[in-house]
Amino acid sequence: MTAKAASVDVTDGPAADAALSKAPRTERGKRTLRKLLDAAAAEFGERGYHEASISGITQRAGAALGTFYTYFDSKEQVFRALVDDMGRLTRQHIAERVTGTSDRLTAERLGLEAFIDFVRGHKDLYRIVMEAQFVAEDAYRNYYRVFAEAYRRNLVHASAKGEISPGHEEERAWALIGMSVFLGLRYAVWSDDRPAAEIAAAAAELITFGLSPHKGEGMS
Repeated sequence: MTAKAASVDVTDGPAADAALSKAPRTERGKRTLRKLLDAAAAEFGERGYHEASISGITQRAGAALGTFYTYFDSKEQVFRALVDDMGRLTRQHIAERVTGTSDRLTAERLGLEAFIDFVRGHKDLYRIVMEAQFVAEDAYRNYYRVFAEAYRRNLVHASAKGEISPGHEEERAWALIGMSVFLGLRYAVWSDDRPAAEIAAAAAELITFGLSPHKGEGMS
């Protein structure tokens, strides 16, 4: 394996900011937007989309109702922006943990550990993203599509450097995302009593050696 740091791509893509039409230009505005998005995460996470309200979001944020409309036009728009934001925060958290790793397989292990840790600190993530499937299906699809495209590019780059076997990068990207999603559900949302590093190590062994009874041997 190469001694060079593994490449990490967390590009959001062209649709990432589509839900936010009134992006702030000042630092104060950015801080206010951050408070609104954090409050929206709590409101939607606890009450669900249909029971959540704009007034509930502003109360949680300690902001005036008019402040909300400075950044968003509706409850659906803030929900869409929140889905994009949560995806971006997740990717940034993972990137911070894996940047500088020596190879792709190490990055897979550390990335999964980082994902589980992130979900444990943001347990509303799953409810919000799953609700997006019914409230804003395009935002739901984009959430995973952005992950998958960045993942695919990382795999292409890693295979070009000889860190992993080449081929089927798109299928592999979706398969690895699926593994992360359900491990996060089981070991971060439903229960968090086992060390994230332990879960990630078990998954990394599967990624590295597959299900073959003979580690290191190829498939027949």
